[in-house]
Amino acid sequence: MDGAAQIVPGVFGLGSGLVNWYLVEDGGRLTAVDAGLPGFGGRLEQDLEVIGHGLGDVEAVVLTHSDADHTGVASRFQAAGARVLIHAGDDATLRRPGPKGGDASPIHLVPHMWRPRFWRFFGYMARQGGGRPPKIEGAETFADGDVLDVPGAPRVVHTPGHTDGHSVLLFSGRGALFVGDELCTWNPLTGRTGPQVMPSAFNLSTAGCFESLGAIEALEAGVVLAGHGSPWRGGPGEAVAQAREAGRS
Repeated sequence: MDGAAQIVPGVFGLGSGLVNWYLVEDGGRLTAVDAGLPGFGGRLEQDLEVIGHGLGDVEAVVLTHSDADHTGVASRFQAAGARVLIHAGDDATLRRPGPKGGDASPIHLVPHMWRPRFWRFFGYMARQGGGRPPKIEGAETFADGDVLDVPGAPRVVHTPGHTDGHSVLLFSGRGALFVGDELCTWNPLTGRTGPQVMPSAFNLSTAGCFESLGAIEALEAGVVLAGHGSPWRGGPGEAVAQAREAGRS
């Protein structure tokens, strides 16, 4: 997607063809799910205007995790009065962003550097400010199973692996499951489409990502929305089955 577009009633996708973030509307109030890249701030007000809203209509920014391509414009919303919420396991890296360890140690990216898609993706990330993630102070923290007091009232499901605090968000009233980077439907390194776990070189623990699939496969939702790739309308159970079949990348 490029710009703002309605996916299902009350759920809007924003961002670009490479990085997604979302808005959920409930009674004229908005919750942002993730916040894209810092460079998205240049068209933020225009994107909101397309769907008939402004900065002040976003009451909360709920982050699936603390990576730079998910937190980029959160501080803009925070400055306009929105609450920022994140799992307690990622609060420290939200306040002080830094490189990951584990499977995502930079050395594990070297085998992928021959791929043209590698340079396209990371070049885009750099141009959009991904190398300079904002430090976000004052976020509220949540835990597994919490139902958040924000527009849409999402339920938190903790899915560690991509990061320690990574969580997916189930907006039952909209039939939408936001999976952040627990799954993608487009692989940034290979270009493969369809539900799959993010490339191993992006995950703190890829084994943890696969283990966390068990926490989402029985959830009920009509659409699965990821940080990278198109909406998946086959349901969480089918998405998980395809991700397991796809295996590691």
